[in-house]
Amino acid sequence: MSTYVIGDLHGCHAEFVALLDKISFDPARDTLWLVGDLINRGPGSLACLQEVKALGSAARSVLGNHDFHLLVVARGGGKLKRHDTLDDILSSPHRDDLLDWLQSLPLAVQADNTLMTHAGLLPSWSAEQALALSGEVQAALGSEQAGAFLSQLFGNQPDRFHDQLEGMDRLRCIVNVFTRMRFIDAQERLDFAAKEGLDSAPAGFAPWFQFPRADDLRLLFGHWAALEGRTPGAKVDVHGIDTGCVWGGSLSALVLESGQRVSVPSQQGGR
Repeated sequence: MSTYVIGDLHGCHAEFVALLDKISFDPARDTLWLVGDLINRGPGSLACLQEVKALGSAARSVLGNHDFHLLVVARGGGKLKRHDTLDDILSSPHRDDLLDWLQSLPLAVQADNTLMTHAGLLPSWSAEQALALSGEVQAALGSEQAGAFLSQLFGNQPDRFHDQLEGMDRLRCIVNVFTRMRFIDAQERLDFAAKEGLDSAPAGFAPWFQFPRADDLRLLFGHWAALEGRTPGAKVDVHGIDTGCVWGGSLSALVLESGQRVSVPSQQGGR
């Protein structure tokens, strides 16, 4: 019985199937953890969503920024972007069931001393606080005001979380930390402009995982394909799982119990 943590699918369904075959995944015995961004940019977004949903309790996923983008487009009045590959989901006869399932997912998943999010965790946030904040967003997504919440979700302000934040500012900031964070400063202010490797850090900012924590929590994240799964200079026990499949890299799985990594090459032609 093994737990496999799989990086951002981004609609790379053929690679997902190949990776499951390579690890001999058995849903009756094993568990999948997925770091979010199940869809978009790759050619098989609908198939990825259907495949993960069909696994039921054998799969645990968190929401990523592209998953939120789909929900905003479908239910929050947002618009598709030029390179989106979401039409197959939006036109599917199973659209509503898939969107309901996606909208029910958390932003953080924990087992024992391990916590998984899409983009990372602020150094000052404990696992308990992370799960509570994830629960606040889940409550908003499950409420009768979910459409209004999604319509106001996107934005870069506030760029620093503090517990006195209220309403939409609080929820937006929580979502941005969990799904968009890369570089922060010493006051845990988020930068949203730099999206490449570590050398793209703005002055006064560093990767969130280069700041120390007060606990020994093991952290799992995706989101940052430019790192290619590496976390140089990490001050915490952290594992980057996104190895850029949709960009021509690979799709990777971390065996949670042993720390072994298994990968299959991308079939995306070096996008």
